[in-house]
Formats: sequence, C-alpha cells, structure tokens
Amino acid sequence: MNTIIALWIRGLKAFIRNKTGLIFSLIFPFFFVYVFGAIFKNDFIENPIAYMLSGVIITTVFESSLNLASSTVDDMVSGFMKEVLVSPAKRIAVAMGQILSAATVSTVEGILILVVGLFIGIRFTDWTTPLYILISMMSIGIVFSGVGLFMATKVRNGQTFQIVKTAVTMPLTFLSGAYIPLSMLPGTLRYVAYINPMTYATAFFRMVVLEKTNQPTANLIKEELAIKINGFIVTPIMSFGIILAIGAVFLLLSTISFVRTDFSRLNRSATDASALWG
Repeated sequence: MNTIIALWIRGLKAFIRNKTGLIFSLIFPFFFVYVFGAIFKNDFIENPIAYMLSGVIITTVFESSLNLASSTVDDMVSGFMKEVLVSPAKRIAVAMGQILSAATVSTVEGILILVVGLFIGIRFTDWTTPLYILISMMSIGIVFSGVGLFMATKVRNGQTFQIVKTAVTMPLTFLSGAYIPLSMLPGTLRYVAYINPMTYATAFFRMVVLEKTNQPTANLIKEELAIKINGFIVTPIMSFGIILAIGAVFLLLSTISFVRTDFSRLNRSATDASALWG
C-alpha cells in the first residue's frame, strides 16, 4: 500500500509542477467547443454547449490517461523503474500505483474543465450529479490508464510510444461522437464507431452530465445517448457495463504484462523501431 501511495503522490506532484501543460489542458478543450459546438445545435439537444463540453471532458480524461503512460515509458528507460523494483515493492503494487496516479490526474483535469464549464453552460438540478460525474470520470480514467500501462509495457520507447499513442487516440476520439455526431459519419465509419470503446464512454458520460437518467429510450436515441445498432439498442447503463468489461480485461493484461517485463533490458539508448511490441 505504501508503494501505491508513494507513486500516486509522485504522479500528482509531477502534474502540479507542469504548469504549462496544465494551462494548455484547460484552454485546448474549449477550442474544440468553439469549433464543433455549432454541429450539435438541433431540436433534440436542449443545451448544445453542455452536450459538446461533456464529450470534450471525457475525451480529455481518455487522452490524459494515455498521455500519462508516456511517463511510465520514461521511468522504464531512465532506470527509475528498475530502481523501484530492486526495493521490496511488489510489481503489482507498482502497476496499481501507476494506474491510480494516471487515473487521478486525468480526473483532476476533467474536473477543472467541468468547473470552467459551469460558467458557460453546464447546469445541474440534482446535487448528486457532481458525485456521479466524479465516479464516472475516475472509473473511465482507471479503464484507460490500464490501456495506457499495457501499451507502455509493449512499446518501450518514448518516441515510438508517442507515434502509437497518436495513432490510437485520434481515431478513437473523433469516431466516438464527442466532436462529430455518429449520425453524420459515413456508414463504414459508423460501424467502426460501434466497436470503439470511447463511443460508449462518451454516451454514458453525457447521460450523467445532462441528467438524462430518467429519459425514455426513444429520446436517448435521438440525442445519441443510447446507441442503436441494427435494431439493437445499447442504453447508457449498458455502455457503462461495456467500459467496465473492457477495463477489467486491460487491467488484467496490463498487470500481467508489467509483472513479466524485464526492465534490465531497457536503456535510454533504445530508440529504434525494433522496440515496438518487443
């Protein structure tokens, strides 16, 4: 437990010290709100700003969770991880510390954007909504932190990891319905979106932020909070179940991969593409 707490605090301190990154993480999401906000103005969506911003918040949590995995790669090649594992600390505790740290930082970023959003369009009528939002962000942050740690243990090079991360985050983000409605996507891309875990994370999180838990299914479909796939309807609760299932799989995979990684073979000079999935 001490190892988990120590790594968790270390990640939070690194986040607080990176003031430039913090500022840009707050400014950049509102650029997307400005650019894409008009797309969501229709008769079915009551508050386009809140609708768009909720998608931006959860994609920020997603991207931040994966971004923080790059620090794990840096720890690997710098020798820090090897030094940690020389201590009595168990590898599974180190893995949990990395995941919890990334999930917490990504959740804090989401909360900061949400706080700003309260001044430009997001409104809550139920005092429990912020609590559900916090739980949702933390849960989704843990899921994708597990994905990030799994990627970090397979792509053991900083430069290669950035390439792989971009190749993963770009399509998952833009095909999730967060920036562009699924109904506006071409048929082929729409089916790609149906197998995109971020599609379900976005739908569920929007339902929570917009307080649509008691809405009829027909209304949820119109607002793309429920996803209709060839007649089968994936409700927001089912979407959350899908995310949790994916999270369970990747938490298991990332932990196993981290435990089996031979950190003694990693060094700062490993820059070639052969490090990919090696």
